[in-house]
Amino acid sequence: MLIIHPVVELVRALPALVGLLLAGQSSGHGSRWTLIATVVVAGAGMLRYLTTRFRVTPVQIQLRHGLLRRRTVAARLDRVRSVDVTAHPLHRVLGLSRVVIGTGTSDRKGHPALTLDGLRAADAARLRNELLHRAPVASGEDETELFRLPVAWVRYAPFTLSGAVSALAIAGFAWRVISEGHVDPNRFGPLRTLERHFTTAPLWQDVVEVAALAIGFVAVASTAGYVLAFWNFRLTRHRGGTLHVTRGLVTARATSIEESRLRGAELSEPLLLRAVGGARTLAITTGLRVGRGAERGGTMLMPPGPRAAAVRIAADVIGGTAPFTAPLLPHGRRARRRRYVRAVGTSTVLVVAAAVAWWLAGLPMWTWLVVAVLVPLSVPLAADRAASLGHALVGNYLVTRGGSLVRRRAVLARAGVIGVNVRSSVFQRRAGLVTLTVTTAAGRQGYRVQDVATAQAVRIADALLPGLLSDFVR
Repeated sequence: MLIIHPVVELVRALPALVGLLLAGQSSGHGSRWTLIATVVVAGAGMLRYLTTRFRVTPVQIQLRHGLLRRRTVAARLDRVRSVDVTAHPLHRVLGLSRVVIGTGTSDRKGHPALTLDGLRAADAARLRNELLHRAPVASGEDETELFRLPVAWVRYAPFTLSGAVSALAIAGFAWRVISEGHVDPNRFGPLRTLERHFTTAPLWQDVVEVAALAIGFVAVASTAGYVLAFWNFRLTRHRGGTLHVTRGLVTARATSIEESRLRGAELSEPLLLRAVGGARTLAITTGLRVGRGAERGGTMLMPPGPRAAAVRIAADVIGGTAPFTAPLLPHGRRARRRRYVRAVGTSTVLVVAAAVAWWLAGLPMWTWLVVAVLVPLSVPLAADRAASLGHALVGNYLVTRGGSLVRRRAVLARAGVIGVNVRSSVFQRRAGLVTLTVTTAAGRQGYRVQDVATAQAVRIADALLPGLLSDFVR
């Protein structure tokens, strides 16, 4: 831990340290201030070891940390929902792991997770079994493999667009370094040649070449991210009643989920992935929240791959195929009309705003003409969103679907429903529609049945929680 924590803190502070070094070049003291800042950051990392203690009693697990502000986090063992064991490259070199214990509490800012960093790998694995199975359990023969990622599925990686985020991060960091260091790109031969090419070539050629470069870079970055995140992805079921997900090439990660805390599953189909017949499967479970991103969170049960395989994995997890294959009830003509009004209306407002800016500020005409392309593009988007709307009650599950850029089909167990929210805007009330949000302690913590008739929303709520709305219905 005396090695890991200083290194981790230095990596986090690297952009600031580089900026400090470049900013101090003008005064000639950049190296000195950077060295001082490095020592301070590394020292703060070492203090984490000196001020961190934990213990496991027969009843609860406790973690105490902090120097100026001492904080103690405790959780009852019967409240443990999931255990996430992660090993970054430095952890793996030293034979250590980081254990994140999910107890069903919110992981938003202000609610610290119960994290034990720097445990020996064997101790982390033993602690995971003891917390989830309440007794030391051997692995291997006690597990049944449900899924192992085929190498050929890497062909779905370019359609995930995860590389777009990496491209933006790299571009932002490079721009920050260039601006802080007052670096002139024209001093570099390749960049100077590239700039000369773009200034002499026709505009249409520049657009095509830049678009091709961007698409190629995003595809390569997405493929690299897919391999790094999902290498050796494996889903197993333990006879003690838990699901285990292991994955990762450079950073190894193992997530364990108690099946008794599982509340359903979700099929996620981003637009490009859906175009090639792909999808991914996410778990809806207490203790793990989906909102931070599927790749970073521990809810991923199957990475992007064929939709048929995603349905099979989801069915294996919840014990039935019907909720993922049953036809859904459409939301009617008024709900479809709202999809078109919102999509086309929003794009029209943007076009009018761009035209006004062109008229008043004297912007080039092509600026608002480019925005005008959004109007015809919004029509197929609205049609796809209208086709995605639907819901059904299948056995003990509520099934709801919606979205276009990311179409999601959520299958939520009735036992996991703890309440409902009924919301209607001014325009929804004129159309006799509401949005019913089913609240739960698992997953996204709220699943919407959007733009459904009021009477139908009441029937759904009464089927999920009988009598809950009886005092409020006329």
